[in-house]
Amino acid sequence: MSMDRRKFIKGAAAGGAAVAAASTVSAPAIAQGRKEMVIVSSWGRDFPGLGLSAQRLAARIPELSDGRITTQYFAAGERVGAFDVFDEVASGNSQAYISADYYWKGKHPGFAYFTSVPFGMTTVEWNAWIKFKGGQELWDEIAGSYGLKSITCGATGTQMGGWFNKEIESADDLKGLKMRIPGLGGDVMARLGASPVSLPGGQIYENLVSGAIDATEWVGPYNDYFLKFYEAAKYYYYPGFHEPGGGIAFAMNASWWGSLSKYEQAVITAACFEEHAAQYEEAQANNGAYLARLINDHGVELRQFSDDTFDSFGEASAEMYEEVRDHSGLAKKINDHYQSTLRELGGWQKIAEVAFSMQRNRVLGI
Repeated sequence: MSMDRRKFIKGAAAGGAAVAAASTVSAPAIAQGRKEMVIVSSWGRDFPGLGLSAQRLAARIPELSDGRITTQYFAAGERVGAFDVFDEVASGNSQAYISADYYWKGKHPGFAYFTSVPFGMTTVEWNAWIKFKGGQELWDEIAGSYGLKSITCGATGTQMGGWFNKEIESADDLKGLKMRIPGLGGDVMARLGASPVSLPGGQIYENLVSGAIDATEWVGPYNDYFLKFYEAAKYYYYPGFHEPGGGIAFAMNASWWGSLSKYEQAVITAACFEEHAAQYEEAQANNGAYLARLINDHGVELRQFSDDTFDSFGEASAEMYEEVRDHSGLAKKINDHYQSTLRELGGWQKIAEVAFSMQRNRVLGI
């Protein structure tokens, strides 16, 4: 055998060994490079609307990251309770939660502005505030003080006013009413003599049927239909002064978020924004059809709050906001920035989409 041939065989053997070694090392190295994310949620497993949206997002992140980020998703009660997800993630026990941040107003009232607040922004306006008018920076400030990083991952649009077992002809009819209504809207109802109750979605029906509560709000016809509130409450009121629009939070442990590469952070952000749009559009696509089902198939009576009742909501909301501003410097900062931006964006909407929608509906008889 020639010297050149011996060199070739020896080199080939060495190269083959190197390839084998590389293949042996590469799989564990890739596995070690993966980021694992445990996601906990305030929504029940397979809940139409909110629950299915959260499950879609949990599945989308690994897909969009090409497997570099893996997820384990736990619905409400599967790992922690619906209202325990904040502490679960802030402590680092899980990496992310999907919930509505107004549930945490007891920790700080400023969190409510990052879901929805009474007489606040529609989803379109809120999106503009978050992405282009400084809202995300304020969200980072309040969430960061609790060890969290939050991104919006859902929206349901303007919500209904709620389910009642009696007609509400004036604000006086709210006195003594036990109503499931979270966030700052609950504080407004309390000022009008109602007793607000905070319940996770999975517990509303049983409390309504048993009479433990007299009324409830949830989301809108599409989400509400499947919870069968119509079996216990006959009157369905609109619109919801308490939740005109806003977003659902995908909140991550800030230290874990900081450990991610820019690419990984971009993937999660993109997946969240994608689902934020999808959840809103899904609600808009289905609400009208499910409202018709509630009325035609289940005898639900649709009612609109009177102007006098809405004026009472407005007066109580103004008092509530003064109390929020007095809470702390950060609460005042968030509120004042939100309110000034609302008036700017709302002023434009008044002469743009709102004016057009009113004229279109008038002409077309909608």
